[in-house]
Formats: sequence, C-alpha cells, structure tokens
Amino acid sequence: MRTSLECFPCFLRQTVIALKQQTDDPQVQEDIIKAVAPLLQHADTSKPPAYTTTFIHRLIREKLQYDPFSRIKQEYNGIALGLYPSLKETVRRSSDPLKTAIRLAIAGNVIDFGVFTSVDIGGSVSRALETSIAVDDYLSFTEAVACSTSILYLLDNAGEIVFDRLLIEELTARGKTVRAVVKGSPVLNDVTMEDAVQAGLTDICEVIDNGSDGIGTILEWTSPGFRDKYAQAEFIISKGQGNFETLFGSRKKTHFLFQAKCEVVARELGLPFGSMLLKSS
Repeated sequence: MRTSLECFPCFLRQTVIALKQQTDDPQVQEDIIKAVAPLLQHADTSKPPAYTTTFIHRLIREKLQYDPFSRIKQEYNGIALGLYPSLKETVRRSSDPLKTAIRLAIAGNVIDFGVFTSVDIGGSVSRALETSIAVDDYLSFTEAVACSTSILYLLDNAGEIVFDRLLIEELTARGKTVRAVVKGSPVLNDVTMEDAVQAGLTDICEVIDNGSDGIGTILEWTSPGFRDKYAQAEFIISKGQGNFETLFGSRKKTHFLFQAKCEVVARELGLPFGSMLLKSS
C-alpha cells in the first residue's frame, strides 16, 4: 500500500493527538509540529504510510523525552480487563466460540489512539457481535488453524490485547501453540511486553518482541531473531490496520483481523469506512 495525498493531513492529526496526551504547553506543541513538517516534505510515498508515521513518533518521543501514550495504554488495559469476564462468558456461551472470539478480537481493534481521540468499546463490541463482517474468510481461517500446529500472532494495541487474549485462549484450547508478538519498544499505543504482562497474556502463551518500534510490521526494521520466526511460521494472525498496510501481499499464510479505520484503507479495499475484516492473504 502506497502513501496517498490524504495521508498528509492525517500525519499532522496524529501528531496533535500524541501531543495532547501529556502536554498542554502550547509552545512545546508548536515546536514539535514544526519539527515534524520536514518529515512530511521527505516522505517516501512509494511506501506504506506506516513508514512516515514511525519517523514522526520517534521524533515526538525524542523531543518530549518520554512516551506520551504510556498512561492511556495502562488505562485501557485496565478497562478491557474489567470487561474480560463478561466477554469470556459471551465466548463460552456461543454456538461457535472460535468465531465469536474472532469477532471480539476485531471489536477490540477500535482502541487506536493513532486514529481516534476517544473510543466506544461497548458500541464496538455490540456491532461486532451483531453486524456482518464485510470480508469474512472464516472458512479458510478454520482450515489454516486445523492444518497448523503453531501460530504466530502479531498483536496491535494496548487494551485490544485483552480481546486478542480471548482468541488466543480459544486457539490454545484447540491444542495450538501460539507465539504472540509485541513491539520491541514504545510507539503510539501499540503493545509492548509490559502490556502483555498487564493483560495476563504471558500466562497464556509465549510472548516475544519484534525488536522494532515500527508501526505495523516493517520486516527490514525488525530483529534477525524475529525475522527467522516470521519466516518459519506455519500460519500468521495479523491484528490491526498497520500490520495490514505493511504485510498485505506477503506470501506467508496470513489472516488479517482489523477495522478499516481510515478512508484511504477503506477505499483501497473497496469497502465502507469502519468495515470489519477477517481477510486471508
């Protein structure tokens, strides 16, 4: 996926969202916005937008000297953990627990503070359980699960990780070995090892980091150890729009679970904004 014209105002909007997480100092905000501008000037539009977004968030953290999303990540992990018992019961009572867990994992993808300034988790859960999935490759998903002994699960955002835990628990209950992947260091509200511990995921499956602070999974920026595991993976579950941007088209057997939360991605897919997808590669 290439960077389009509409991505440029979104880059600036993401910068403003990040700055308003922790600082109300207008001078700091202005200085960082101005520092971001040259990155847009030199953006490589032949690459997915995730590349430029990564550079922007590196600069923001460097200028602030801290991670502006650390507080909100812990907050939404806590909110999602509060919902976990009822969500777990919803999965348990379902006629198809695996499919319900997938729907809830997609619902959790709404927790994205690179895109939104607030989120309606309850509304997203209701919609995921009641609305049809726009691209629903569930049959090929179940076939891939049946044929695989191990699964590489690329996680996305804090808070959302608790929803992923529901799906990972369903997969491990079917005898699958799941290796979940977090970021190597903070970027946006993406999950790191600290979030995996808070969400209780480290008690469920092996969790590794990809050695990178890149948005999505930019393979050339990840660690050699992670690239080896990616190359050897039988089946990959990829969460989130950033992972879709950076990995779609890969020859690896992959299913992408996400919501189309930007007009550019929705248009690229030929779908309405906000569509839910379980899309096979």
